[in-house]
Amino acid sequence: MSLEEKLARLPDRSGVYIYRDAKAQVLYVGKAASLRSRVRSYFQESRPRDPKTDALVRQIRDLEYIVTDNELEALMLEANLVRKHRPRYNIILRDDKHYPFLKLTTNEDFPRLLVARRVQNDGAIYYGPFYPATAMRETLKLTRQLFPLRTCSITIDGTLERPCIQYAIHRCNAPCTGWETREGYAQTVRDVVQFLEGRDEALALRLTHAMEAAAAEMKFERAAVLRNQIQALNKVRERQKIISTDEVDQDVIGVVRQGSDACVEFFFVRKGRLLGQEAFFFDKVAGWGAGEILSAFVRQFYRKAVTPAPEILVSEELPEAELTTEWLSTLAGRRVQLLVPQRGAKREFVAMAEANAAIALQNHLLSRDDRQQVVLEELRRALTLPGLPNRIEGYDISHVQGSEQVGSMVVWENGSMKKDDYKRFRIKSVAGADDFAALGEVLTRRFARALEQGTPLPDLVLIDGGRGQLNVGLKVLQDLGLDYLSVVALAKQQEEVYVGESLQPLVLDPTSPALHTLQKVRDEAHRFAITYHKKLRSRRTLQSVLDTIPGVGPTIRTSLLKSLGSARRVRESSVAELAAVPKVTPRVAQRIFDHFHPAESVEPKGGSGG
Repeated sequence: MSLEEKLARLPDRSGVYIYRDAKAQVLYVGKAASLRSRVRSYFQESRPRDPKTDALVRQIRDLEYIVTDNELEALMLEANLVRKHRPRYNIILRDDKHYPFLKLTTNEDFPRLLVARRVQNDGAIYYGPFYPATAMRETLKLTRQLFPLRTCSITIDGTLERPCIQYAIHRCNAPCTGWETREGYAQTVRDVVQFLEGRDEALALRLTHAMEAAAAEMKFERAAVLRNQIQALNKVRERQKIISTDEVDQDVIGVVRQGSDACVEFFFVRKGRLLGQEAFFFDKVAGWGAGEILSAFVRQFYRKAVTPAPEILVSEELPEAELTTEWLSTLAGRRVQLLVPQRGAKREFVAMAEANAAIALQNHLLSRDDRQQVVLEELRRALTLPGLPNRIEGYDISHVQGSEQVGSMVVWENGSMKKDDYKRFRIKSVAGADDFAALGEVLTRRFARALEQGTPLPDLVLIDGGRGQLNVGLKVLQDLGLDYLSVVALAKQQEEVYVGESLQPLVLDPTSPALHTLQKVRDEAHRFAITYHKKLRSRRTLQSVLDTIPGVGPTIRTSLLKSLGSARRVRESSVAELAAVPKVTPRVAQRIFDHFHPAESVEPKGGSGG
């Protein structure tokens, strides 16, 4: 069906919709209470105009949708699809870390404290997650210093003759030998629980009483151990800023924006103490509201193994806050409140998060700009360029023994790869394996079209290769009157840079940011060319295979590739999916399926009885 036909047949049901461009790349994933009204609204002339949506609609060439039973299911599916496809027009949380937990194995007779990446329903107690992960490592290190928990995984039966080194350094009381009783170890575990739950005031008081009693009984070595534990405990309590006397568990989230960049600051508050914080950065968010950025953050952050606190304070109202709250409660397995405080102590917490977000964003932008300026200046100096190379175009050729020759062009602009400007070329005028001629064709087509259409020209042309490839580039640009453009070639073997008429290549410092940038562009051009080459080769192989199947001619072959998009999809499709392709009858679909899925076993022939 065409896009118009799909729009006409949209159901009035909740679900998720996926927009694709002319290359079948996912542009945007969204959810809707009514697919019919939501999706059609994008294409109505009366809709509110904004640059972001206008740019999206101009690129939409295809539409897919998945119907769900309710809007909550749609929200969960949308989060999964956004994480899978990372669409260009969705707000993407670039941070993919899984925050660690500490796991106290209370499902064992003699529990241990371990690092865990995910919470499991295994009878153990989990603490966390920790933001950032360094907070977990510090807590684990301190806990093992304070409390003599075992770190081994052996079965404890109290029959070992000698303890390990952990006993000698006072990190374990050797229950494996029976020198520590089960009751004594259980008390240590209770102390660990108190410490990790933040109930360390009562723990500090009990340790102080125990220290005084040990000193009174002349057990000075024991008193010294308890003193060290109390001192370490007090240091931890000093580091953890108390922001509430209510001993509440909260997640506090503030967002600030500057141009097309944004920062979300996350405070992890447990028992009224600020245990950790982290800043998350978003770029290309022009056209999105602060509430929409927060909504995207919440949905992507909490869908990982991060349990929401009972109370989440945010700086802006979230779109569909009620639905998001229902989803968060489902994740947590208990009631979760999503609040936008306007006054009082809670508003002060959010304001503190916003202030920290503003500082973090400013430092992030300055750092990014400074790094970019350093790279540009070093490239200009090392390559003796007339100006800063704000736009670099990288080129490469790919083929196997001259077959399916292709070329690629990738673009690095203002510090990052600009994938919207990538181009790929199928070599038309060169027969056989001739990299130089193929490169000449690619460069001629690219720059002749640029001159004709007035599209931007690069500050630096980077070619994957050596002196020969560089000479081809120089000649093409000279023939087109573009010899003022700077051209260099980067050879893979020794990472040598060939420049202009110089016979000797440049050898840049391996740690140089300038060399790293050139390598990044060169490698991306190579990857892009290889990917296109493999696609064409796979398609050609499939065409050859399809030609051997009775009933499959050029028309059906073309229809299969056009409808299913790739050779892999043709091979993996079911009979029903193949039969849904225009021109393909059910009988031909069955033949194609049987060809790619031959029977795994053949019925044995019957034999005569003995």
